[in-house]
Amino acid sequence: MEAVSGLEGELEELRETFRSGKTKEVTWRRSQLQALLSLLREREGEILEALKQDIGKHPVESYRDEIGTVVKSVNYALGGLNQWMSSKKAKLPIVAFPATAELVPEPLGLVLIISSWNFPFGLSLEPLIGAIAAGNVVVIKPSELAPASASVLANTVHSYLDNKAVQVIQGGPSVGDQLLQQKWDKILFTGSARVGKIVMTAAAKHLTPVTLELGGKCPAVVDELSSSWDIEMTIRRILAGKFGICAGQVCIGIDYILVEEKFKSTLVQQMEVFIKKVFGEDPKETNSIARIINKNHLMRLKNLLDEPLVKASIVYGGSIDEDHLFIEPTILVDPPLKAAIMNEEIFGPLLPIITLEKIEDSIEFIKSRPRPLTIYAFTKNEKLKGRLISETSSGSLIFNDTIIQYVADSIPFGGVGESGFGRYHGKFSFDTFTHEKAVMKRNFLTDVWFRLPPWNDHKLELFRSIYRYDYLDLVLITLGIKKKAKKS
Repeated sequence: MEAVSGLEGELEELRETFRSGKTKEVTWRRSQLQALLSLLREREGEILEALKQDIGKHPVESYRDEIGTVVKSVNYALGGLNQWMSSKKAKLPIVAFPATAELVPEPLGLVLIISSWNFPFGLSLEPLIGAIAAGNVVVIKPSELAPASASVLANTVHSYLDNKAVQVIQGGPSVGDQLLQQKWDKILFTGSARVGKIVMTAAAKHLTPVTLELGGKCPAVVDELSSSWDIEMTIRRILAGKFGICAGQVCIGIDYILVEEKFKSTLVQQMEVFIKKVFGEDPKETNSIARIINKNHLMRLKNLLDEPLVKASIVYGGSIDEDHLFIEPTILVDPPLKAAIMNEEIFGPLLPIITLEKIEDSIEFIKSRPRPLTIYAFTKNEKLKGRLISETSSGSLIFNDTIIQYVADSIPFGGVGESGFGRYHGKFSFDTFTHEKAVMKRNFLTDVWFRLPPWNDHKLELFRSIYRYDYLDLVLITLGIKKKAKKS
């Protein structure tokens, strides 16, 4: 069993750093964010090589998804930090007059970030940006399934950031268990729902608040499109959102497509054409599709395809190279809805297409299943868009594109229901690791004289009035400018 030597001492040192108050200083926060930029710039080669070793990602894909996005997020935080840290005035009811109030953001303290293997740098550093910007001390537990990335992450963070405030602790499940037994002020976990339940159970012992970024089966609703350009753009964006990002091993990747029966043939035919155009006749040789993370995950995906009725539904691809942990982009049409491939998160380059009589049926289909992290919809039908917005529930809803929401700092990223809860990215990351403290100030000038007993009917009427109106209304009523409302 793995053990973390000196864990208690390391955590106490982090707590002592937080108690010293230095992480609350804007100069410290900025220096750490600037150091993170230096890390990404100066250690880019090591990061790209680690991702190639662990997941077989092409350097372009790695930079796009794990370095560029983080650089963008750090710059966004540096630009907004002063405003994020500022207190906000709050309006008070007349019962509090004369008084002022404000909301003062303060860091939570010692936070734990548990990241996933599919984006080992992005899913570690993206929440770290918010935690540092908010003034916290942090422990990152990267996934042991991406060991080269975890090692580079630990070494680079140690070399660039304040070691008394930010630590990376490597190890497997037993190390994770030891960390979860400690008391934290916040935990952010990215991974499976199964492990998410373990994290929540452990956090409950200390009443630790938790943000869970889980997964689920993200559907893509594809309406019939008449324009060849619209069809081409749809296919390209579907391929990007399924096969072109970590070989489909991503929580916001498309898990299955819903399409009308009459549009199915066109969709499948065009997908086959563009898979060859984008990934080549032999995708394995182009190195444009990442590898499956390990043999266990590959066999899980193989077993999904090996169900007889599922195998019969394959219309494109399906080949598997176990030695090189590679699965060809695979399209299936109408596999059994009770099959595992339609009930478990796929997390790989397998794409079922489910046909419907009419595209509006997609709404009930989605509603009959657990709420997904994201719903994608390709359509020009404004009525269908409106119904999807009002009648479905998901962490996000994206029209006519895929994955793009992940890089938008101005909107929150997170799930709902079984796909997780809590949110981050941009200012939302800062908020996730912040407590807004309510601060109220009164003077000794005057008081509401009827706030104390003895009680009588006159005081009751006064309370009814003071809770019914705001201050301006009462002034206008007193001056005879406004009439008093009738009793309800």
